[in-house]
Amino acid sequence: MSELRSEIICSSKSSKIMVNRSYEITLQFVLIKAVYDVFKNSKLTIEHSLGRGVFGEISKNTPLNELDVMKIKNRMKEIIDKDIPINKIKVGKNEAMGIFTKYNMIDKVNLLNDLDVAYLYLYELDGTYDYFYGNTAESTGKVQLFDLVYYNSGFLLIYPDGNNSVAIPKLEDYKKLNNIFRETKQWLNLLGISNTGSLNDKIKNNDISYIVGVSEALHEKKVASIADMIHENKSVKVVLIAGPSSSGKTTFSKRLAIQLGVNGYSTLPISLDDYFLDRQYTPKDENGNYDFESINSLDLKLFNRDLSILMEGKEVQLPTFDFKTGTKKWNGKKVSLPENGLIVIEGIHGLNEKLTSSIPKENKFKIYISALTQLNLDNHTRISTTDVRIIRRIVRDHLFRGYSAEDTLKMWPSVKRGEEKNIFVFQENADVMFNSTLVYELCVLKKYALKELRKIKKSSSVYCEAVRLINFLKFFKNLDGKYVPENSILREFIGGSCFYN
Repeated sequence: MSELRSEIICSSKSSKIMVNRSYEITLQFVLIKAVYDVFKNSKLTIEHSLGRGVFGEISKNTPLNELDVMKIKNRMKEIIDKDIPINKIKVGKNEAMGIFTKYNMIDKVNLLNDLDVAYLYLYELDGTYDYFYGNTAESTGKVQLFDLVYYNSGFLLIYPDGNNSVAIPKLEDYKKLNNIFRETKQWLNLLGISNTGSLNDKIKNNDISYIVGVSEALHEKKVASIADMIHENKSVKVVLIAGPSSSGKTTFSKRLAIQLGVNGYSTLPISLDDYFLDRQYTPKDENGNYDFESINSLDLKLFNRDLSILMEGKEVQLPTFDFKTGTKKWNGKKVSLPENGLIVIEGIHGLNEKLTSSIPKENKFKIYISALTQLNLDNHTRISTTDVRIIRRIVRDHLFRGYSAEDTLKMWPSVKRGEEKNIFVFQENADVMFNSTLVYELCVLKKYALKELRKIKKSSSVYCEAVRLINFLKFFKNLDGKYVPENSILREFIGGSCFYN
């Protein structure tokens, strides 16, 4: 058995992402301490991210209210003002399970029970114990800036934006995003899975075929529901699909096309990649590099003209972009949109109204897709939506694009900046959201990702991040890819999809 290491503290070499994560973890630990100080016999569950914060719920004798949240917030301020040390302690696995049993944290006991390690690191804050797959700050005084507000019968813990460490972001209402998280939670309840420990139990008890089958069926039912929504709106002519990296957009669009076919539609896919401006006109970023992720790198005038012509039922010759020469070319092939046709556009700018400014809103249907996890390790340790996408991308980049895990991790900050700028700010513009995560996927992705992550050397700038992800994946039992259907979104990342050669 090995030791479950906390990621190595990189001191001054830490990336901004690592520092931001440490701030968030420390704040959550302070919250956990404060909740149990104020409401001793309560149950705290940290659910999921929402904007620049995390949403959670507290179960106690009476329903949570605004006054309760204010009491917790005041207690958090007291803990922070005292600048209490946070101690990192190495304990045997059995000792850790004993500590969590004493404090009735059975969810943690169940998770650790299957963990194949002899030792692990816990964090201790004034008599309160917990573990995290990441580092806390050395003391509570390091997290002065935060807010805690009553939200949707629970709370929202808000922390500073990574680009602004002196102000708390404005509270926004992510109504559609919150609804999709609630829908996913209902799906998990249907499957009888509350956290990673219960998922591992399903695998041990040979219930996984049922879990995979129902998970995939829920995806298909949601895709069919979206196709029905489009069918009910007779004015829709353009379907736009957008989402961050490794969301499964391509597989989703192909499955949606099938369901639209069931409803009597034919689909005409158009790639935004063919509408790049010629290289000489491509805008550059602050470092002087071509900014291909900017919406202004697209030939918006030509794109909107072609869409308008197609919607009028006329023929149009679509371009093909030659990435070697950096120019658009036309091969003479013309296309038209039949009376029962829908134009389907997949790309990062799909939710930005600027992309299709000449097309009336009533003719457009916008879909936001992302791997929005709801499953958590335990009640206090949420699984980051970003981590799931990183792991998906590490596997796909290695298997199909020739990139190492180190390459992928080094590129990720740039990818994330582009997403923040071009996708997340428009997500609430969507007519519907689709959560592409599958409750069992990390059990399948684990063996592929671990193999590549373990190749990263200590001298690498992303070694700390690699160790963190390795530790995270150790919590999941392995699952053979043979259980994954050929039309699954997961096949986009591990191969064997019926939609690809």
